[in-house]
Amino acid sequence: MKSTESTEDMNQEILNEIHDSGVTKVKVAITDIDGVMRGKIINTQKFLASANGGFGFCNVVFGWDANDLCYENAGIEYTGWHTGYPDAQAEIDLTTFRHIPWEENTPFFLADFKDSSGKTLEICPRGLLKKVRKDCMDQGFKAVFAQEFEWFNFREDSVELNDAEFVAPNPITRGMFGYSVLRASQNGEFFNDLFDLMGEFDVEIEGLHTETGPGVYEAAIMYNEVLEAADRAVLFKASAKEIGDRHGIIPTFMAKWNDKLPGCSGHIHQSLWRDGKNVFFDKADPNKMSEVMKSYMAGLLLGLPQVLPMYAPTVNSYKRLVEGMWAPTTLTWGIDNRTTALRALPGSEKATRIENRVVGSDVNPYLAMAASLACGMYGVKNKLKLETPAITGNGYEEKSYGVLPRNLWDATKAMEKSEMANELFGETFVKHFCATRIWECKQFDKSVTDWELKRYFEVI
Repeated sequence: MKSTESTEDMNQEILNEIHDSGVTKVKVAITDIDGVMRGKIINTQKFLASANGGFGFCNVVFGWDANDLCYENAGIEYTGWHTGYPDAQAEIDLTTFRHIPWEENTPFFLADFKDSSGKTLEICPRGLLKKVRKDCMDQGFKAVFAQEFEWFNFREDSVELNDAEFVAPNPITRGMFGYSVLRASQNGEFFNDLFDLMGEFDVEIEGLHTETGPGVYEAAIMYNEVLEAADRAVLFKASAKEIGDRHGIIPTFMAKWNDKLPGCSGHIHQSLWRDGKNVFFDKADPNKMSEVMKSYMAGLLLGLPQVLPMYAPTVNSYKRLVEGMWAPTTLTWGIDNRTTALRALPGSEKATRIENRVVGSDVNPYLAMAASLACGMYGVKNKLKLETPAITGNGYEEKSYGVLPRNLWDATKAMEKSEMANELFGETFVKHFCATRIWECKQFDKSVTDWELKRYFEVI
C-alpha cells in the first residue's frame, strides 16, 4: 500500500508542477507497431483533465503502415474501414515526465493504449513490454537493458530530399572514419548537441563516436531497468531527428541504406538482477557465467528464428544480415565474439551481460526488448541447457547450429506458426504483428526498384 501511496503522491506532485508552471501546452506521444512516435500537443487544461482518465487517440495508428497507408485486405481485425476508425483510449504514464530542452522545455509524456475494458491493448508495443516485464518480475528478477544505435547522417533538407526521391543523399562526412576524433570535431555543434541535449532530456548517453562509414555515428544509451531503457531508446531515435533538423542534418536509422557500406545495428545488452546482484555472474564458473545466464542465452538462441521480425522488422533489415558485414547470420554465441548472434560478456559482477547482435537500428525498441526478455526468461523458466558450444572463430562459417531466415517473408511465416511466439506474446499480438509484416512484404513485391531499372531497362 505504501508503494501505491508513494506513486500516487509522486504523480500528484507532477500534476501540481504542470498546473503551477504556467505552461500552456504539453506534448504526449505513443509508439506504433513500426516504432514510429505518434503524438500531439494538447492544451494544459486538457492534459490535467486527461491525466487520470486518459484521452481519445484515433486507433488508425494501428491501422496504417509507416507511410500512413491503410492496411487493405491484410487480415487486420483491430481496426480498419470495417470499424470506422474510432478513438482508442490512451492512458498517460506520468512517470515518463520530462522537458524537451530544444522546444522551450515543453513538458512531455508517453502514453499507452487500453482496450474497451480498460486493460492493456494486446497490440500496443509498450504494453507488450510491460507484460513481459511483469512476468520477469513475478519470477523474482529485475531486467537491466541498454540499447546502442548506429545511424547515418546527411546534410539535407527534407523537402529537397523527398523531391530528389532519396537518390544520392549527401553524407555529413566522407570516407571510412571509425572512432574518428577529427570527424566528430568537424561536426562538433551537432555532435555536442546530441550528447548534451539528450542528457537534459533524460536520455543519458554512455558513449558517442563516429563509426566506419561516411557520416555514421554510434551512440550507446546508458543502461537502466528494461521499460525505462526502451523508453529512452525510442526517444533517442525520434530526438536525434529533431536535433538534427536544427543543424540541417537528416539522420536515418535504416538498417542498410547503401549496399556498399556496412549496415546499422541496434544491439541490445541485457542482464538479470536479484537483491542488487547480477545473477548472470558466477565467479566459480570457468567463464564466470551462471546457470541462469546460460539458460537465458539458450532461450534467446531458441527464439531467434521464431521471433526474428521483432528484431528485423522491415524488408531492408535483411540487407544488413549478410556474411562479413558485422551483422550475424548464424544461430551461434561466443565470448566477446562479434561474428556471432549472441556476444557473451562475462567478467565482473557489475558488467556481466549478453549482447544481442541481431537487432538492427530500424527496430521498434519496445518489441525488440520484449522479444529478448521473453525468450531469455523462457529459457530460465524451463531451465534450458546451453547445448551449443561457444564459437571462438568465425561465426559466419558455423552453420551446423542453424541460420537466420533470409528475408522478412520467411521470418514472418516462421513467427506466425511458432508455438513459442504465440505462448510468449499471445495469439492476438502475433496475428496482428505478422499481418503487418506480410503487408510490408507485399508492398515491396509490387514495387519497381532502381536495381531492376539499371539491370533490365536497356539490355532485356
